[in-house]
Amino acid sequence: MIRLSRWKVIVCVLATIFGVLFTLPNVLPQSALAQLPPWMPHQKLNLGLDLQGGSYLLYEVDITALKKERLNNLIEDVRTTLRENRIVFSDLGLVNGQLMVRITDPAQADEAYKQLQTLGQPLPTGGREVTVQTAPDRHIRLFISDRAMEQEAVQAVKQTIEIIRRRVDALGTREPNIVQQGSTRIVVEAPGEADPNRLRAVIGQTAKLTFQMVDDTVTPEDIAAGRVPPDSIILPEEDGPEQQLAVKRRALVSGDMLTHASAGYDQFNRPDINFRFNGQGTRRFAEATSQNVGKRFAIVLDNKIISAPNIQEPITGGSGQITGNFTLEEANNLALLLRSGALPAPLKVIEQRTVGAELGADAIHAGQVSTFIGGAAIFLFVILAYGLFGWFAAAALVVNGLLIVAFMSLTQATLTLPGIAGLILTLAVAVDANVLIYERARDEARSGRSIMASIDEGYSKAMGTIIDANLTSLIAALIMFQFGSGPVRGFAWTLSIGIFTSVFTSVLITQVLIAWWFRAARPKRLPILEETPMREQTR
Repeated sequence: MIRLSRWKVIVCVLATIFGVLFTLPNVLPQSALAQLPPWMPHQKLNLGLDLQGGSYLLYEVDITALKKERLNNLIEDVRTTLRENRIVFSDLGLVNGQLMVRITDPAQADEAYKQLQTLGQPLPTGGREVTVQTAPDRHIRLFISDRAMEQEAVQAVKQTIEIIRRRVDALGTREPNIVQQGSTRIVVEAPGEADPNRLRAVIGQTAKLTFQMVDDTVTPEDIAAGRVPPDSIILPEEDGPEQQLAVKRRALVSGDMLTHASAGYDQFNRPDINFRFNGQGTRRFAEATSQNVGKRFAIVLDNKIISAPNIQEPITGGSGQITGNFTLEEANNLALLLRSGALPAPLKVIEQRTVGAELGADAIHAGQVSTFIGGAAIFLFVILAYGLFGWFAAAALVVNGLLIVAFMSLTQATLTLPGIAGLILTLAVAVDANVLIYERARDEARSGRSIMASIDEGYSKAMGTIIDANLTSLIAALIMFQFGSGPVRGFAWTLSIGIFTSVFTSVLITQVLIAWWFRAARPKRLPILEETPMREQTR
């Protein structure tokens, strides 16, 4: 094991070069970094929220609202299905979270039950999303199965994370950290974003866009009296909540059929939003406008009517404009929301924090000081305890630190204050490996073995303990990374990288250095058996 193999030398040299190259961008000023040749790495460490400053938001996906919307959609599906099959019904509505409908004609009860069983999609585990049951007095009961709601909730959280990521990326925030916490909560960390209210405004808006026909049969008097047909709904206009219109519940086209949305100006130089549909949306919008020329349709965003223009002629081009009393900033934000897609369910803010840039700078300074003090103490101990071999261990620690920073820069991992603690802990653990090797070699030399045999046995017999100790630490780090969030994951990630690099450097690099020393010096005595200043002080 003490032999100086060529492959070991090559691996150590390449690892050191790799560490230096990928660590270098972190210590160079931006002007010098821009002048580096293209083939050299330019990635820097991403600083976390506690080091750079920024905004922290904890959201919870409103699963109750998701279920309510799902049931409301089911009501419309039942109404449409029964009408298409000319089945007479009454008393359609929700009772204790379940949908109930009464079939007026007894002869149509079986046909109604058969048609309603086709509602909902089949589940991968068997059965259907919608369960249909008969009830007394020609009633039919429908409800969404618990398994279907669980799957929909899981999918809603995943979809919400992706939509939030697109929205935050569009704001220009660098390396946001968006992770799921528990089953329904989402953590959003946006380093460098000093305005959490702007972040909340962009993230939290559902941005559900629909195009619905206006029900012109409903007069303002009917709206005031609450006399609205079952297939219509009253919505407020954005210009004033006191102004309301009745619109059809069934949407002609929804916002998920948009392929593009951008802010612009209309013919009167007022900010507006230009949009374009996909193929399906273009066909459906063309059919709807062709069949309803002269009538009004409402552009509805989050249950508020933005505008309700007349259809002058069929719109077949698949594009259009949304006009309203927008400022340019509001138009840009709304276009951003429409591009990123609508949230599947509303979000509730559970916690909000802002970390100032000054506090982040203080944290960086504290991290630098603690790293310097911790590293200096480790170097001092290992050099005083083991002399020349201590210098070899210190050199391996330097390479270890370079490799950790290099890997974190390469993977664009986020460095947090707990991550700095993980870095210091990793250096201490790396020294433990060298202590085990050197102490084992010292014991072998005291028992009368030669220098080469003592060092060889030191590495050989310490490897089992080194692997066991680091494997245990790695398992703990993986558990923290899997179930933790934010700073805990940062600590676990730094610790995991450090475990691999510390085993490599404390074993392989010190082997190469000791082998070089042995070949050059041909010593008669193992240096770690000689008296050291620390041993003299303890006498």
